[in-house]
Amino acid sequence: MGWETIQLGEFLTLKRGYDLPSSKREEGTVPVVSSSGVTGYHNVAKIEGPGVITGRYGTLGEVFFINEDYWPLNTALYVQDFKGSNPRFTAYFLKSILTATSSDKAAVPGVNRNALHARTVRVTRDVTQQAEIASILSAYDALIENNRRRIQLLEQAARLLYKEWFVRFRFPGHEHVKVKDGVPEGWEKVSVSSFCNVSRGGSPRPIKDYLGGTVPWFKIGDATSSESPFVFLTNDRIIDDGVRKSVFLPPQELILSNSATCGIPYFTGISGCIHDGWLYFKKLQRISKWFLYCGLFAKQHEILMGIGEGATQKNLNTNYIGRLALLLPEDDTLLRSFDDVVHPLFDQIFSLAQQNRQLTQARDLLLPRLMSGEVAV
Repeated sequence: MGWETIQLGEFLTLKRGYDLPSSKREEGTVPVVSSSGVTGYHNVAKIEGPGVITGRYGTLGEVFFINEDYWPLNTALYVQDFKGSNPRFTAYFLKSILTATSSDKAAVPGVNRNALHARTVRVTRDVTQQAEIASILSAYDALIENNRRRIQLLEQAARLLYKEWFVRFRFPGHEHVKVKDGVPEGWEKVSVSSFCNVSRGGSPRPIKDYLGGTVPWFKIGDATSSESPFVFLTNDRIIDDGVRKSVFLPPQELILSNSATCGIPYFTGISGCIHDGWLYFKKLQRISKWFLYCGLFAKQHEILMGIGEGATQKNLNTNYIGRLALLLPEDDTLLRSFDDVVHPLFDQIFSLAQQNRQLTQARDLLLPRLMSGEVAV
């Protein structure tokens, strides 16, 4: 059986997920899957795995594959019936046909799954061929996931070292330093503004006039969909003229989310412009950006306490971030020792993030060709 043109409903059946507010969730290990992926866990599964889930609103290119039993939320559509097809192939197939498909949320309460079922598609129902295609694409995803996990471990190692040395004060030689009121002798609180300038990003107005160019654009909404944890490698674009009306940053610059996911620090993985929902740090002195990154993470609770009300959403004030105090030793030797350890960790993080960007681009180029039968397996 080769490739054939059929209606999507002949290949699979999509169904809307089920309501499960946070207040009704019980502690457990069952993934709760929304339109943006796994967003929590519950103690009861609604659907047996494996599962394939996509969103009902906005851009539908995001498709999630779940191996185990799960609970799909009502913001998502899940494959109720695979009709004998390979589930993993189905996930890739849906991603291929749904990319760039969108719904007008203002006019339509959700995606009409009946309209999707009626959509004409070209697909193979040969399960052997499906498995071969899924195997090729899964190899890319396995490498990407392995790199993500390595990035997470490296990033956690840097933050744990910061916590050990500069929060718990178990730094090298700490046993020979006197402690007064819980603080090592010679240490002092130093405000963020004393060693850098905290500034806000900018947005070209109107933004629609600057789309379609060559300069990457870091939107605040991307904070929840970064390809690698805490490293931005966005593919969105604005035209070059927008650079003069925004803030252009090189790779590996530290930025802090001002709204949406407030108070979470990230690094730019590539050069680009930042939205005015981001804060960034200029003219850093004495401490490194690696140290500041870890310090901001350690101050998460204090940062969240400083969130004020903006016109339509919560925002962070640059002056408030500037007043945040970090405990530093009088002698900078310990700061340099910290950088000697963590700088190579972040170098590895950026290298792995770039590898993932290349792997993702290669996979996404191959995906439509495999799904159309253009590339034979």
